[in-house]
Amino acid sequence: MPKKSRKGQKSQKSEGRSKYQTYVLPRLVEIEGWARDGLTEEQIAKNLGVAYSTFRVYKDKYPALSAALKRSKAIADREVENALFKNATGYEYTEEQAIKLKKVFYLDGKRHEEERVEVVEVKRYRFPDTTAQIFWLKNRKPKEWRDRKETEVTGKDGGPVELMSWVDLVVKAHEGEADPPESPA
Repeated sequence: MPKKSRKGQKSQKSEGRSKYQTYVLPRLVEIEGWARDGLTEEQIAKNLGVAYSTFRVYKDKYPALSAALKRSKAIADREVENALFKNATGYEYTEEQAIKLKKVFYLDGKRHEEERVEVVEVKRYRFPDTTAQIFWLKNRKPKEWRDRKETEVTGKDGGPVELMSWVDLVVKAHEGEADPPESPA
């Protein structure tokens, strides 16, 4: 006879089923949806009623879970990339707008008004977003668009730069070893 838990339900171990088989495997489609919606793995574990550490073990142990997460995250990432590209380049879209129409007419010398609301489609244009363009270019062309440019400084004949204090420079110039420095004025 199977063992009973405190609540009177059958124990999972007595049936030979792991928590993965009962809590995770039947919900792979739902897990994919959560990942595609941008939930973190920690949030997904909580939704499943499984500890995050256990969820990480399951991800390493069961290829079906790992593949479902990778597939869904790839879809979400692609959607964000497409949205970023659209914002960087600008796009046209259609929007529904409610317009109030008023009809004025005269009947038997009296002014009458009729009003109604009509929904119409309006074409709009979203101008390119400079911030999205900068982000895109810094990531796609980092050599040309990064904020910091590296400059290499070399000394005589490509050798190392000789650093000396102002006093040493004046002494060398006085001894005739170096050209006298210009006055710092």
